[in-house]
Amino acid sequence: MKAPDPIGCAIEDFVKGTAEENIIVECDLSEDDIIPVGYLFRNEDLLPEIEKIALSKVKGSVLDIGAAAGPHSKILKERGFEVTAIDTSEKGVDYLKSIGINAIHSSILDYSDKKYDTLLLLMNGIGIAGRLAQLTDFLSHCASLLNEGGRIICDSTDVQYFFEEDDGSLWVDLNTAYFGEFKFKMKYKDVLSDWFDWLYVDLSTLEEHCTEAGLKMEVLYQDAPAFLVEIKKNDNAGIM
Repeated sequence: MKAPDPIGCAIEDFVKGTAEENIIVECDLSEDDIIPVGYLFRNEDLLPEIEKIALSKVKGSVLDIGAAAGPHSKILKERGFEVTAIDTSEKGVDYLKSIGINAIHSSILDYSDKKYDTLLLLMNGIGIAGRLAQLTDFLSHCASLLNEGGRIICDSTDVQYFFEEDDGSLWVDLNTAYFGEFKFKMKYKDVLSDWFDWLYVDLSTLEEHCTEAGLKMEVLYQDAPAFLVEIKKNDNAGIM
C-alpha cells in the first residue's frame, strides 16, 4: 500500500490548475500552519534571501534533497548545473521528471547510488534527521554522498524563542529530549500523511554534531532565528 502523498497531490493539482486549497501542517506543539501550494513553485524572484545565498554557494553536481516541486532544482538547472532531485513524494518526482529534471523517488536515508559535489537541504532541510539522537548519523550518511572537496549546504531555525516565557525562562516539553524535536502531519484536501519527526537544531548543537561526524561547519548567513551553513569533511581541500 502506498503512503499518503499530500504534497504530491497538491503538486499534481497545481499543475492541472485545480489547487484551490492550502496544505495544512499539523504540529504536536503548536497551532496548525499552512503552506500555499503556489509556494512550492516559487521562482527566483520569490526566494527568501537565505535561499538565494544558498544557491549562490552551489558548486559542481548537485543533489537537491527533499525537492518537492523543485524550485531550487529548476533554478540550478537553468544556471547550467547538473542537478538530481530526490524526494519521498512519488507524484512530486513524477512531476519533476515530466519537466526534464533527473529525479529519484526515495528517502535520502535509503540512497547511496552516487556521489555529488553539493548536497542541498533547504527549507529547514536538516530537519529530515528527525531527532537529535539521529543527527550525527544523518550527517555522516550525507557526507558519504559527497565527492572529494564536496559540501553540504543546509539551513535550520533556532526555535528556543518558541518556548520563551515572559521572564526569559524556557518552557520545555519534558516528553522530548531536545526542544527542537517536533512531530508534524500534512494534509491536502482529504489526503493526510502519518505523523513524522522533524528536527529544528540550533547553531551550536549542529556544530557539535558536525564535529562528532568528523565534519567542519561554516556559517554562511544568519537572520535570527534562521541560519545557513556549509558543512565539509575535515580533510577537504575544496573544489576550485
